[in-house]
Amino acid sequence: MNPNPALGVFFHWLGGLASGSFYVPYRGVKNWAWETYWLVGGFFSWIIAPWLLASTMTRDLSQVLHQAPAMAIFWAYFFGVLWGLGGLTFGLTMRYLGMSLGMAVALGYTAAFGTLMPPIFRGEFASQVLRTHSGLIILGGIAICLVGIAVAGAAGVSKEREMSNEQKRASIKEFDLKKGLLVATFSGVMSACFAYGLAAGDPIKAITVQHGTAVLWQGLPVLVVVLAGGFTTNFIWCVILNVRNHTGYQYFHSEIRGDLPERNEEHILEAVTDAPAEEMAVAVAVKREMPARAPMLPNYLFSALAGTTWYMQFFFYTMGETQMGRFKFSSWTLHMASIIIFSTLWGIALKEWKGAGARTMLLVVLSLLILVTSTVIVGYGNYIGGAH
Repeated sequence: MNPNPALGVFFHWLGGLASGSFYVPYRGVKNWAWETYWLVGGFFSWIIAPWLLASTMTRDLSQVLHQAPAMAIFWAYFFGVLWGLGGLTFGLTMRYLGMSLGMAVALGYTAAFGTLMPPIFRGEFASQVLRTHSGLIILGGIAICLVGIAVAGAAGVSKEREMSNEQKRASIKEFDLKKGLLVATFSGVMSACFAYGLAAGDPIKAITVQHGTAVLWQGLPVLVVVLAGGFTTNFIWCVILNVRNHTGYQYFHSEIRGDLPERNEEHILEAVTDAPAEEMAVAVAVKREMPARAPMLPNYLFSALAGTTWYMQFFFYTMGETQMGRFKFSSWTLHMASIIIFSTLWGIALKEWKGAGARTMLLVVLSLLILVTSTVIVGYGNYIGGAH
């Protein structure tokens, strides 16, 4: 199958749409603590959906994983665990820098490290990127993407400056630039480990293709391993919170016992790659109704839908990666840009930017234009590379 960068960009946009949208079903969850609905959704994100789709779309999944080199399995799983650890500090980034600035800084690190480190690790960066015309075009697109992320952050900062002092204190109670930048750096670099896990799984891709799997689906067995690592971190943290907050009973009983814990950003295990619109995150936090009973079936269904939607971002990501030819490392930039584009559009649709001034809205529009332009340039660079 010949690479088709235009189709690859489209797949990455679909992945960004899934990432920017997965929080919407969680808005229907009522009277469950965060750790409860996050873990229920997570079973679908990291276990059920990966195994189901990989088993359906690829050949001999269990045999492929058994034949894969032990080190490939280990590193794909290990980087998945590290990606999960990045989520542990993502909430602290929001706490010390605020949603807008914190998101921009962490996303910038994730985009840069997740895109550039795999080809550097493979020893391909100098020969295939710096010394080729198409590689330099792609680097230019990556740089433009980082500018777009910075402009998106500037829009958030501009919005926060328009708030009253009371609103600022309510929004960022513990603002600390130095501490926040350190935490954002750690969170962003760890979150980029997802890209490293996918790269470490290249031998698994080769084996599944040998078993007759279509090239388009070759990344699905790798997702099974990487997401198992992510599940490990998420599972441990959610169970700790279930025990600490006495919310473990919610999986089995509809009656609410005591007060539900407030959503605490320090405890939230969302990775940078989740990047929900602020309004969606807040809406989930306040969805509590009286009487104090949880609608069990709807909660499980909404959580399952949210978790499956989350998984689809990387389902489409692996499809898009197969279309980018020898510059598949650029897929990470396309994915990150698409996440921000669709998260911002959801934020606009949910009135996150309502009441913002003209300067702020200009920055929002400018960031979207820059990010869309970056995806076009990266796609064009891949097209030029495939033509030579």
